[in-house]
Amino acid sequence: VQLQASGGGLVQAGDSLRLSCAVSGGTFSSYSVGWFRQAPGKEREGVSCISNSDDSTYYADSLQGRFTISRDNAKNTVYLQMNGLKPEDTALYYCAAYFGAVYGGSYLQSLCRHRYRMDYWGKGTLVTVSS
Repeated sequence: VQLQASGGGLVQAGDSLRLSCAVSGGTFSSYSVGWFRQAPGKEREGVSCISNSDDSTYYADSLQGRFTISRDNAKNTVYLQMNGLKPEDTALYYCAAYFGAVYGGSYLQSLCRHRYRMDYWGKGTLVTVSS
């Protein structure tokens, strides 16, 4: 399974970006997908995840409702719409996939909070937000 993240760039505070994660080499519906980010000098953290079974979603509390995750099963792609970007959102953003059925928010939350549980990772896309 390969994951390709794209859509990063340099933006100003308050701007929006949409990241895309294209999944190939497997059956897309078999995977729950998440977005993670790593800022310089910090650990990689879960941003948002979406399940493959019931479209449950999870968001990190720090996002305060600014980001929206979605999946397009016809395009084998997961999106992360990021609005109201802040300088503290600056990071390398990765998408990752977990193989297996995921139902409900609590299990999805666990996947997103414990990145080592994800099975496949793509290379990151850099998001830089200037003040």
